[in-house]
Amino acid sequence: MNELVYPRERTLGTITLVLGLLAWLGLIVGTFGGALIGLAIGFVLYLFIQSTLIAHIKGNGVELSETQFPDLYAQFISCCDQLQIKTRPQAYILNGNGGLNAFATKFLGTQYVVLMSDVVDAMDEHTDGVRFYIGHELGHLRMKHLTGHLLRWPALWLPLLSAAYSRARESTCDLHGLACSGSPEGAARALAALSAGSERWKNLDVPAYLSQINHSSGFWMSFHELTAGYPWLTKRAARVMDTKESMPKRNGFAYLLAVFVPYAGRLGGGFGFLIMIYIIVVLAAVAIPAYQDYTVRAKVSAAIVNSQSARDSLAHYYESNQVVPESLGVAGVDSTQFSDGTSWSIDSENMVLTVSTKQGELIFTPSVDSEGGIIWSCRNGEGLKQRQLPPSCRGTRNQ
Repeated sequence: MNELVYPRERTLGTITLVLGLLAWLGLIVGTFGGALIGLAIGFVLYLFIQSTLIAHIKGNGVELSETQFPDLYAQFISCCDQLQIKTRPQAYILNGNGGLNAFATKFLGTQYVVLMSDVVDAMDEHTDGVRFYIGHELGHLRMKHLTGHLLRWPALWLPLLSAAYSRARESTCDLHGLACSGSPEGAARALAALSAGSERWKNLDVPAYLSQINHSSGFWMSFHELTAGYPWLTKRAARVMDTKESMPKRNGFAYLLAVFVPYAGRLGGGFGFLIMIYIIVVLAAVAIPAYQDYTVRAKVSAAIVNSQSARDSLAHYYESNQVVPESLGVAGVDSTQFSDGTSWSIDSENMVLTVSTKQGELIFTPSVDSEGGIIWSCRNGEGLKQRQLPPSCRGTRNQ
């Protein structure tokens, strides 16, 4: 069945998967696990949204069976057998409201193929027109196009690459539709109905329609295809008519412009671009503060290490004299400001040491343990947030 897979799909799928996994890893590490919360929230939202779609299909659609539209059900079963799909999805007809379309979806492990009523009606005089649409959607399920999408998600907005991967998947599914059709011309006419409409497709001059692919090599035709998730319909029809048909080369300059246009998925256009910008802004709102906290934490860690000698001197003075030193100088601690802007001060009543940095204050509070030694506890002071404290800021024992 490898002949049903468009040549570049596996390569593009592997690239997007690797890039997506690397991006997720970077987000998780960069946000110190915060991205996992976003993933969990996204999954919950997916459950609600997808459950709404499935409920709509089951509540308003008509499920195909041996007794319900047996002619369509027989075509569906035959196509499943042709594509060697052993676990058969549930098949439904749904009111298309004038649209010629079909789609595949899944929810919690159950797969669905939905045919719009207008497609079924339009293909009434086409011996195997519906079979093409069934095969196309089964192709999405057979190739597992609906799984792994979340793992690839961070890479699916990349210019050129993501759109090319989407087009490759659609071309693969067209080949599945062709395998279910009785003839290449039948598959081409089924596709052409998306252009000519539910009636005019019957009188369509297929060779003349296929000759329109010569227009696709122009700059703007090339540019808009490079940024779209579907190949031009004329190309799709030409490929199912002859799988070895060579397509006109795209305009090379179109690539130079398309590389600056992020892929917006099926949303397309300016709205899709705005959605993508919104997603980037949300991710930045999470990642940038996390990175800022990381840099502050690193500098605070350095201040903790550098002030260790002062805490050692204070602890030694107290253990030797059993009194709190009146100043840092009495305990032999240099209290001058250092080159990085850090300075130290002490409370002469309780020996609390305050380390002032450009990022904020670290406060070290001493306590006496059962053996007479000093234990220092660390907390954030003015200008420093709790989450910016390093793990080492918990408490150290000085003898």
